[in-house]
Amino acid sequence: MDTAMLGQMLENVRATTPLVHCITNYVTVNDCANALLACGGSPIMADEEEDAVAITAICGGLTVNIGTLNKRTVATMHAAGKRAGELGHPIVLDPVGAGASPLRTETAGSLADELPVAVVRGNMSEIKAMAGAAASTRGVDANPDDAVTDGNLAASAAFARQVAEKLGCVVAITGAIDLVADKDRAVAVRNGDAVMGKITGTGCMLSCVTGAYVTANPEHPLEAAVAAIAGWGLAGEVARGRMGELDGNGSFRTYLLDAAYNLTAEQLAAGARVEEV
Repeated sequence: MDTAMLGQMLENVRATTPLVHCITNYVTVNDCANALLACGGSPIMADEEEDAVAITAICGGLTVNIGTLNKRTVATMHAAGKRAGELGHPIVLDPVGAGASPLRTETAGSLADELPVAVVRGNMSEIKAMAGAAASTRGVDANPDDAVTDGNLAASAAFARQVAEKLGCVVAITGAIDLVADKDRAVAVRNGDAVMGKITGTGCMLSCVTGAYVTANPEHPLEAAVAAIAGWGLAGEVARGRMGELDGNGSFRTYLLDAAYNLTAEQLAAGARVEEV
């Protein structure tokens, strides 16, 4: 993959400042807003159905996250997603905890089935649950047995392509090795740092950042998702490199946002570790 194209996608985000409506969970909503601002987008959050439909209409994209479900917000997600579809706005779906409970699995499936989703971003356990494959989650975290490794990379890429074809969208599976696929192609992304798993919400933040990239680059959803994931992982690497002896996950969280804010197209093009598989 041409990494210069990934840098251009970041420049497109910064040049257009896409307004992304985020219906996300209350655990991470503030960090999601700050992550969007850091990458060059603009966030707005509304989860009351009547308000959310109107807000969706003035935005360029929509990200929905099922991390803290209730029946009211499920209805809001469907209504906002329907409006986004009518307007041709890209939708990113984050199926947090799919497989952990029937409600989460059913909600993720109905959103993917009924809305014109552009990208589904989740961990391997969540994506397996959406595909109807056997999956065992650890709450909202991936089961270690589902990790993508060099040993199962080819099989995991084939699975990602199959799920992308089934869902009719780009599928982004994030973990130690990330996979982004449509029905024809799969790209492995090797950026990131293990400390990213020590703060809550890095995945939620990434889904909102992906919403900005896809909104700014609507003709290239796969490449946009790769750019978002590689850039976020690269920011994690920079943040880890800043940590001193007394720094912990609290400092890392701040450094992560700083690194995303300061990320340049040239830095992304040079630092993205991506390969087609």
